[in-house]
Amino acid sequence: MNTRLTTAQDAPKTPPTNMIIDGDQTTFMADVIEASRHVPVLVDFWATWCGPCKTLTPTLEKLTRAQNGRIKLVKIDVDKNRELIAQLARIGLPMQSVPTVAAFWQGQLAAEPFAGALPESEVKRFIESLLKIAGSAAPGADLIAEGKAFMEAGQPDQAAQYFAAAVQADREKPEAWGGLVRALVALGDEEQAGEVLQEIPATLADHPEISGARSALALAAEGRKAQAARAGLEARLAANPEDFAARYELATALNASGARAEAADALLEIVRRNRAWNDDAARLQLLKFFEAWGFDDEATMAARRKLSALLFR
Repeated sequence: MNTRLTTAQDAPKTPPTNMIIDGDQTTFMADVIEASRHVPVLVDFWATWCGPCKTLTPTLEKLTRAQNGRIKLVKIDVDKNRELIAQLARIGLPMQSVPTVAAFWQGQLAAEPFAGALPESEVKRFIESLLKIAGSAAPGADLIAEGKAFMEAGQPDQAAQYFAAAVQADREKPEAWGGLVRALVALGDEEQAGEVLQEIPATLADHPEISGARSALALAAEGRKAQAARAGLEARLAANPEDFAARYELATALNASGARAEAADALLEIVRRNRAWNDDAARLQLLKFFEAWGFDDEATMAARRKLSALLFR
């Protein structure tokens, strides 16, 4: 099967038509009030002499494009639209400084406007809050949910397609990137999984979803080697239950075959018999399993309870 997938590099670079426009006092009703009955609208009040505006406006444009039509951005030059600014002040939207960004939904102000060139992360949170008010799911949320459902159903090929589409919708979603890597690992396409990891934005590198996906890829490589020697490992353990090295490698092989509970039990048995073995290697490998599986995975939660019982007995 060809698992080559489209990722964020191929995502559309421009929003749907008319999602970013210049407005004025003659079109405000149509561009903002009426339009907001169908899609949330951000209004960027700016001025040519305003330094912070030169930073904020490109950020707003970038984040609007990333929403792929879920929001609209209307840019208004305050110096050219003084009558509009005066009218807005009379209805409760005073323009005390620029830049100021207001959000409209269903013909009304939908959130407290903000002033100044906020960092991109804060602007993004403002937009996400607006989408929640409007009842619109964040880009890729449904795709991620579908991808997870296919993974749980044992269909990583379908899951990979959904996660790749989620990455296209919003490349700042660690759940989409992590899910795509895990799906590719499950498909045995470790080379492409590694390539996807290289594409992940640096700002997400330390996110638990990405760390877990990275661990899943590393464990897959270890497991492939261990699976080839599985019969020999089982024979060694049958001859000597205290052969912790064999039990450790067998746990890695079991994990690679999808037998998570059994893999965890093999490591837990080492902890039970000799926790200090090889500088606490069994417990550390078990934590690596947890990271790769996900901390809310059933196998993780069950094994974590067993580990706690051993450590605090």
